[in-house]
Amino acid sequence: MQVLVRDNNVEQAIRVLKRKMQREGLFREMKERRAYEKPSQRRIREKAQAISRHRKAMRKRMKRDGG
Repeated sequence: MQVLVRDNNVEQAIRVLKRKMQREGLFREMKERRAYEKPSQRRIREKAQAISRHRKAMRKRMKRDGG
């Protein structure tokens, strides 16, 4: 990953780097790799996250449709 520093503006370059890392999912991956997670626990967590995302999408849809 590469970020250009323009006019010695390091703060802006750091913000751009953080944004790129966020888009790539590196922060999430680093968090997941901090400790070993058994495959069965990973499946359980991922399924719970999928259910949560689905419920959130349904809430947004109901709110938008006026239901």
